[in-house]
Amino acid sequence: MIYLKLVLDSEIRNISGPRVRTARLNNNITQKELSIKLETLGVYIDRASISKIEQQNRIIMDIELLALSKVLKVSVNWLLGLER
Repeated sequence: MIYLKLVLDSEIRNISGPRVRTARLNNNITQKELSIKLETLGVYIDRASISKIEQQNRIIMDIELLALSKVLKVSVNWLLGLER
């Protein structure tokens, strides 16, 4: 419960944003291109929301995290910072 309180009191809304950005840049795709690729998996995140995710200003739902890992060709654990 303490962890949840710390997250809610913080301005940071996710821990994966910086890694989403790193993986996106490593794949040489724009935020718009990422949005389009996610759409093919049935996950709708517009370019502005991807920007908010990368800046840690938007929460990422579990289904979105899974789709991001598939499109960006990284593991969910890597996006969560659990592996290098």
